[in-house]
Amino acid sequence: MVDLRRAPKTPQLIIVTGVRAIDPSASLDAVVDIVVEDGRIACIGPAAATAEQLASERALIVDGRNLWAFPAFLDLHAHFREPGQEYKEDIRSGLMAAAAGGFAHVCAMPNTKPVNDTRSITEMMVARAREVGGPELHPIGAITRGLRGEELTEMADLREAGAVAVSDDGHCVTSSAVMRRALEYARTFGLPVIQHCEDHALTGGAQMHEGRTATKLGLRGWPREAEDIIVARDLILAESTGAAYHIAHISTSGAIRLLREAKSRGLAVTAEVTPHHLLLTDEAVVGYRTHCKVNPPLRDATDVIACRAALADGTIDAIATDHAPHSSLEKDCEFQEASPGIVGLELVVPLMFELVSSGALPLARFVDALTRAPARIIGLEPTTLRAGARADFILVHPEREHILTRASLVGKSHNTPFLGRKCHGQVEMTMVRGAIVYTLASSELQGTSP
Repeated sequence: MVDLRRAPKTPQLIIVTGVRAIDPSASLDAVVDIVVEDGRIACIGPAAATAEQLASERALIVDGRNLWAFPAFLDLHAHFREPGQEYKEDIRSGLMAAAAGGFAHVCAMPNTKPVNDTRSITEMMVARAREVGGPELHPIGAITRGLRGEELTEMADLREAGAVAVSDDGHCVTSSAVMRRALEYARTFGLPVIQHCEDHALTGGAQMHEGRTATKLGLRGWPREAEDIIVARDLILAESTGAAYHIAHISTSGAIRLLREAKSRGLAVTAEVTPHHLLLTDEAVVGYRTHCKVNPPLRDATDVIACRAALADGTIDAIATDHAPHSSLEKDCEFQEASPGIVGLELVVPLMFELVSSGALPLARFVDALTRAPARIIGLEPTTLRAGARADFILVHPEREHILTRASLVGKSHNTPFLGRKCHGQVEMTMVRGAIVYTLASSELQGTSP
C-alpha cells in the first residue's frame, strides 16, 4: 500500500520503481520505473531511475512491485449536484470520489439547480474546482435553456467559459427540429452533442425495463424502442449536419446495432456504456431494490451481452460512470418514488476488473475506454505514460481482495447496489499534474493547488 507518512514534506522528485505500466496509446506493457519531476514524466523505462535519483533526499520512492500503472482516467458523465443539491454531492466531495477512483478528469452534467445553461454557472463550476484542486472538472453545458427542449442555449458563451460538450442529460431532446438546430449550432463551435436517448412518449410512468421481471413485479415497463427510436433519428440528423454526436449510457442491443452500422459508414458518432449496464440485468430489481433503479433502466441478459461485446470490439467507445449520487431520502422509499441513479466514480476499477479477469474485456481496451477514447470525444489531450507527458497516472493493485462497503466510499452518497460485493483490484494512488492527490492509505484528496 502506498503510504506518504514517510515522504519528504514537499517531494520534488517522485519515483515509482518496478511497476507494470500499461498504456495502449504508447504501445506499452512492460515493467518500468517512472520518474516524475516538475509535474511531468521525466523518464520512463526499465531501470530508468538512476542511483543518484534513488538516493536523493528530495525524492519520494514508491515501490511498484505487484502494482500496475495506467494513465489516469477521464469520466465523460458524472453528476456533482453543485449548485443546488449539495447535500447529495458537491464539487469537493465529487472530486474526492474521482481521485479515489483513479480519475484525473471528470465531465459534469448540466442538470444542476439552477441548470448549467449560462456562462456564469459554467464559470462558477470551473472556479470552484480550481479552488478544491485534484482532478480537473470539465462542465458540460445544456443544449436547451432549462433542459426544456425548446430554446437553444448560447453555446458560444458556454464554450468560452469552459464547457466541453452540450447535453440535456436526463431529458431527451425529442423535437427533431430543435435537435437538428442544436447539431448545426454545436458544430459551429466544435462542441459534441451528447444525447440522452429516450422517447418520453413511450416511457411515461415507466419504472424499469419492459419484460418478464417487470410483469412479475407489477411495475410499468420501459421498452427498448424508446432508446432505439431516438438513436435512429439522431444518426440521420448527425449524418445530414456533419456534427459530432455522442450517445450517453447506451443500453440496448438495437441501439448498438444502429451505432455499428453508422460507424461502418464513417459517421462521427460515438457512445459510452456504464459499469452497471455491463454487470447487472433487470433481475437485480427483484425485491424492489431502489438502488437498482437507474435511467436508462437495467436491461435483460441479451442487452448486457451486446454491450459487453460492443465495448470489447470498440463499437462502444468509452466507459462512463453516470455517477448519480442521491441521499437516503431519495432511495429509502417506495420504488415508484425513488430517484434513479447509482454512484460509480470510485467503483470502476473493482467492478470492471471482473470483466477483465474473465476475459470478456481485454485489459488494453479497458484502459483505452477510460483514457484515449473519451479524451478524443471531447477534444482533450489524452493522459499517457510517455516521457515528457504531464504526470497524470494511477497505481492499481490488481489482486487486492476487498469488500465494497459504505465506509470504503469517500463521496457523500452511497446509493449503489454493489455494496457487500467481493472484488479484486483497487486504486492505490492517483497522481494529477505530478501531485499525489489520493492514496488508499489516506482516502482523502491530498492536494489543493490547481
